[in-house]
Amino acid sequence: MFYFLPLALGLYYLMPGRARHLILTMLSYFFYGWANPLFVVLMMTSTVIDYFCGLFISKQFGKSWSQPVELVDANAARTRRQRIAVIVSVCSNLSLLGFFKYFNFATENYDAVVEALGLAGLQLDLAFRITLPLGISFYTFQSMSYTIDIYRGHARAIRNFIDFACYVSMFPQLVAGPIIRFSEVADQLQSRRHTIEKFSRGAAFISIGLAKKILLANPCGKIADVAFGAGALGVFDAWYGAVAYAFQIYFDFSAYSDIAIGLGLMLGFVFPKNFDSPYLAQSITEFWRRWHMSLSNWLRDYLYIPLGGNQKGTTRTYANLMIVMLLGGLWHGAAWTFIIWGGIHGTMLMLERAMGKNPIYINAPKYLRMGLTFAIVTVSWVFFRAPDLRSALQYTASMFGLGQAADGAGLIGGLVYRPYYVGSFVIAAVIVWSFPQTWDWTRKISWIKVPVIAGALVLALLMLTVQSFNPFIYFKF
Repeated sequence: MFYFLPLALGLYYLMPGRARHLILTMLSYFFYGWANPLFVVLMMTSTVIDYFCGLFISKQFGKSWSQPVELVDANAARTRRQRIAVIVSVCSNLSLLGFFKYFNFATENYDAVVEALGLAGLQLDLAFRITLPLGISFYTFQSMSYTIDIYRGHARAIRNFIDFACYVSMFPQLVAGPIIRFSEVADQLQSRRHTIEKFSRGAAFISIGLAKKILLANPCGKIADVAFGAGALGVFDAWYGAVAYAFQIYFDFSAYSDIAIGLGLMLGFVFPKNFDSPYLAQSITEFWRRWHMSLSNWLRDYLYIPLGGNQKGTTRTYANLMIVMLLGGLWHGAAWTFIIWGGIHGTMLMLERAMGKNPIYINAPKYLRMGLTFAIVTVSWVFFRAPDLRSALQYTASMFGLGQAADGAGLIGGLVYRPYYVGSFVIAAVIVWSFPQTWDWTRKISWIKVPVIAGALVLALLMLTVQSFNPFIYFKF
């Protein structure tokens, strides 16, 4: 905020024309490599592979730069070289993601299975663990979308490697999204307008995003941390903690999306909307049209539809929905809790598909439908938040009065019902169900809104100085 961002913006605007992509790429690599320089090598490997695969798919490899790049004919048969290139791109990205994200999970489950079978001698018992590179779930999906969009005839290949490296590595949304598909920014990489309106709207996005994270997500997160760390709870306390986490993850992730979109606007890019008041949804189907929209759309266009979507019969449609949601859960984290989280949403989507994309409580009043949907989402968040499956099941039992509160559980009230935390919880609830999204509210920055935006920024920065390190939740995905 006080060092890297002013430096990045200053250097970017001092550079002429297309040189801005070079400096933006260098700044992004510096930003990404700050945690671990080896992460840069991994991202560069993915970038180089997809760049050349894109040239092969578009039949541009070895051609003169003076020749225009044409779209691949969407209706023409693909050559063997084109098919091999897209397979190499997809497999290389999924291999990198699979190894770094799921190696530990796979070895732990293998050891558990062979031990259960009485074959302890076959256990791997590996002492080393693979470190998950920041943002790998996001940039591999982005990089893959480039070659797939070219293969489908939805976008032209980029000859300039720096332009493509800039797209993959752009620091505003590199480590936690939103997932920017190549077709959404292809034209912007060629030319875009830098205006004071974009820059001021970007500043508003960043200010509101910081306020969401620091003033709402973090205190709600403290409530959730205490509740989930307390063991068995009473019903009210358990729901209080679970709803606090629902607020935390929404304000935390939408905050990062706001900041990423705002930074993009400052650089002249317009990134797509990523949240649309998801807790106003009256069904799980509608929830996924409003929550993490860039991921929902990616899974729909690059997984659900290629699997056959809803075009191959009812049974296949249900199976495709469940496969997509299970893989979506696994994409978030290598643990059975994430798979169950995806399974809950997959089951609800199947039931709603059977009801004509309506909730099973379609006959309930509007606000009851909204409340029931939020309750289902909140229960599923328990599996997303809990450290392991046993803890998740224990916490869920507490929510429905099926568990016995642990000794001293009542003492958590002295921590989570303090005026500051209750006040933050209530304000979060009011904003969730009453306020417009940042995307809509900042379309026009009036003089009335300026003091609100400036006040939110100042208050967030002041609070930031007294809070402990509290990273964005999606950094670990």
